[in-house]
Amino acid sequence: MRAVVVADGQVSVEDRRDPVPGPGELLVRVRAAGLNGADMMQLRGFYPPPPGFPTDIPGLELAGEVVGLGEGANRFGLGARVMSLVGGAAQAELAVVDERVAMPVPTSLGWVAAGGFPEVFITAHDALVSQCDLRSGERLLVTGAAGGVGTAAVQIGVALGGRVVASVRDPALRPAVAELGAEPIDPADSEDHGPYDVVLELVGGDAVPANVRALSGGGRMAVIGVGAGARVELDLLALMSRRARVMGSMLRNRSTAEKALASRRVAEQLLPLVGAGGLRVLVAAAIDLESAAAAYARFQAGGKLGKVVLTIGGTTATGS
Repeated sequence: MRAVVVADGQVSVEDRRDPVPGPGELLVRVRAAGLNGADMMQLRGFYPPPPGFPTDIPGLELAGEVVGLGEGANRFGLGARVMSLVGGAAQAELAVVDERVAMPVPTSLGWVAAGGFPEVFITAHDALVSQCDLRSGERLLVTGAAGGVGTAAVQIGVALGGRVVASVRDPALRPAVAELGAEPIDPADSEDHGPYDVVLELVGGDAVPANVRALSGGGRMAVIGVGAGARVELDLLALMSRRARVMGSMLRNRSTAEKALASRRVAEQLLPLVGAGGLRVLVAAAIDLESAAAAYARFQAGGKLGKVVLTIGGTTATGS
């Protein structure tokens, strides 16, 4: 099979041995695989995959057809359209998926959109619903709202009845984020637009202390991205006076059982909205696997609305 390989800070596409599904696993012919911030960290030599996954083939999410079944795998049949989180190695023509984590691809979702769905929507749903318990009528601030997780979080917040404020650095992207149902603002103004019941922190860095100060009484902040910096100085009195909570999370290092639970919650609560057209995957660029280096460069360039997705095996940018 052909696969993306990252080594010594370089991206290439090479021939690799086909994977073999183990007990309870699916062999999937990948049609699309999304790029995420974790892949950029892995490219730089950080954020290694969990044990059992190749250390040099990146990719945390994919969509494709089941072409092989490991022993005891019976949740999906051959030919089934599935999408899934994986611990790594999604950016290849073939990949192995634990059947407990896989989700069916709604008929309304093309391959490109499906390849960019699992990581961002499961991440956003887990943070907003499972951790922060966002309720209808509450005010939500999503930082870095123009990215893949950001656009997913804005839509989930709106679907849950939240009043969503979206922090977007690039003014040119704010109208498109507003169309998702949010009030777009400059990140420098986030404290002035508070208070917020929930803050989804996707950026980190110097803005975090102001966003903590902008929490309402009993407010909750989930930190799931630190692209602008992982170290900040917090005023603990601000937390104490607000009875606020700050929590952190990442999906990749969770157990398969935990990922399966997060996936099942999304399948139950969000996939019906996808099928009805209430949620959509915004795709900034769909780029062929053989041009993976260009896809990584596009992701790193910033200024994008939504996902960068690798297409494989003739999948078109329109998602067929």
